[in-house]
Amino acid sequence: MTNKEKILARFAVHLTRLRREKGYSIRELAAASGLEYSQVQRIEKGKVNLAFTTLVALAQGLDMDLSSLLHEYKLLK
Repeated sequence: MTNKEKILARFAVHLTRLRREKGYSIRELAAASGLEYSQVQRIEKGKVNLAFTTLVALAQGLDMDLSSLLHEYKLLK
């Protein structure tokens, strides 16, 4: 597994955990984020290299600041 793949896999686990803590389904998070269901699903599988705007949308969908989303990810080391 490459470093990029490891990063995407770690973020996938992190996002899935946050989504479940909020009690959202993938469809609910997609709707709250203004993203397609399939895009969120691919992110949670670690298959997508996210754009900055996607990170912002996911943070908004989870009702948190982008810095909080990324800070919690940093703590997964």
